Amino acid sequence: MHDDRHNDLPFAGLKVIDCASFIAAPCAATVLSDFGADVIKVEPLEGDAYRELYRMPGLPAIDRNFAWDLDSRNKRSIALDLKSPDAQAVLYRLVEQADVFITNLPLPARGRLNIGYETLGPLNPRMIYASFTAYGETGPEADKTGFDSTAYWARSGLMDLMRADHRTPPARSAAGFGDHPSGIALYGAIVTALYRRMTTGLGGHVDSSLLANGLWANSFFAQARLYGATIPPRPPRELVANSLTNGYRCRDGRWLNLVLLNEARQFRPLLKALGCAELADDPRFATQAARMENAPALTQIFDRLFAEHDLAEWRQRFDAAGVTFGIVGTLDDLLHDEQMRAVEALVPGHDGVTMTISSPINIEGVRKVPPGPAPAIGEHGAEILRDAGYADADIQRLRDLKVLL
Repeated sequence: MHDDRHNDLPFAGLKVIDCASFIAAPCAATVLSDFGADVIKVEPLEGDAYRELYRMPGLPAIDRNFAWDLDSRNKRSIALDLKSPDAQAVLYRLVEQADVFITNLPLPARGRLNIGYETLGPLNPRMIYASFTAYGETGPEADKTGFDSTAYWARSGLMDLMRADHRTPPARSAAGFGDHPSGIALYGAIVTALYRRMTTGLGGHVDSSLLANGLWANSFFAQARLYGATIPPRPPRELVANSLTNGYRCRDGRWLNLVLLNEARQFRPLLKALGCAELADDPRFATQAARMENAPALTQIFDRLFAEHDLAEWRQRFDAAGVTFGIVGTLDDLLHDEQMRAVEALVPGHDGVTMTISSPINIEGVRKVPPGPAPAIGEHGAEILRDAGYADADIQRLRDLKVLL
């Protein structure tokens, strides 16, 4: 925030300009704000288009702007018509006083608006210019637009790999699926540059992209392929090669994800919890090699056993047995997830009634800024300009010119 309430936070006094939209770049600024940075949201006079995303067909029908509230909390908004030289001059003044400038506007648009690094960098050599793109800064697709579903999910191979099995269509991603992890990468680039500035005194240009983050997310199999391995097609779950790393449907229709990588230690406790301890001596399943060879038969047995009890029963049994598993959660589960609240992944929202999602980074002894309300369009414009040294008459002139809301 811009006042002195959070001087004990790592980024207290850090001035950040968020000149970005849709979603990864702005959420990097959100994480900085969680740790005390004063984030100025620069948006067009009509408002950031991200404000309207929640109204799109197919998204949850709710009057509250959940997406904007999540990714714009604790920010101050100024609305400028950056097509105007007068508004650009305002931005330049803010840049001269900033520590970080974040943008994901397409590279050609940055040129038209005169906000590229070649323009802003010389105005403030200590400033970190954090650039986020769909496909990177160079190469034949540098100017290409994209979203996480196209550049992160589809292009990286994740969309193809995450089919239910090889016979089904490529799996569609969830909204924002790659954006928020990618925002953490941009945050990491910014913090690395801030660390470097401590010794050099200089800022500089950092960047990340949906393309690079998607490939990093899929790097386990991607690296195998780069080494020449053939990636086998994904089989249906009934035919997986390892029954101990599979999903199972419980009596109440809920699913449980079993992941036993330490079979020597966990196989017998698993069988005991399932009520079939005798299978440990069955020649088909007595060794790891035999279990792999007879995986379809073991999966079939497990399917029958899991269908005998509800998920809650299996959770209790497996926790007691020390078996590694996870529930296949639903969004409805969030309302009652004690662990997510205990680790403050879920925290009270700004209204004190609803819950919201915290950034996934914690520092011992540091209390993050409580989630505040997201700003209205241009809500803090006059305040921001006064902080930057503008007189009220200058602010009114900009409004009369219709370049400031």
